[in-house]
Amino acid sequence: MAQPAHALDVSRQETILTKAALRAAELLDVNNREFAAIVGVSPSFVTKLRAGTSVLAGHSKSMELAVQFVRAFRSLDAVVGGDAKTAKAWLRNHNTALDAVPVEYMKSVVGLIDIVNYLDQRRAPL
Repeated sequence: MAQPAHALDVSRQETILTKAALRAAELLDVNNREFAAIVGVSPSFVTKLRAGTSVLAGHSKSMELAVQFVRAFRSLDAVVGGDAKTAKAWLRNHNTALDAVPVEYMKSVVGLIDIVNYLDQRRAPL
C-alpha cells in the first residue's frame, strides 16, 4: 500500500532537517556528545543519525531544538562573514554578553534560545 503524499513530505523534511543540523554541528566541530546534549538525544542516537539509519522525528522536542541549532549556526555564519575559524572560536570561548561559553550554554533550552536571539540581534542591520 502506498504512503499518502503528506507522509512522504514529512519524512523528506525530517531527513533534510536532520542532515542540516548534523552538517552545522560538523562545520562548528561540535562532537556527538555535545550535539546530543544540545538536541536532547543520546550520543548513540547521534551515531545512528550520522550513519543515516535514523532521523529526528518531525514534531519532537529534539527536532525543535535541532531547528534552533541550525538557526544559531546560520546567524553565527552571517555574523562572522562565513569565517569558520572565527565561528568555532566564538563557540568555544567565554562570551561576556551571554556570560557563558556558547557551546556549553546551548545545552539548555534557555541557553540555545538566548544564543539564537543574541546572534539574530547581532546580524540585524543597524
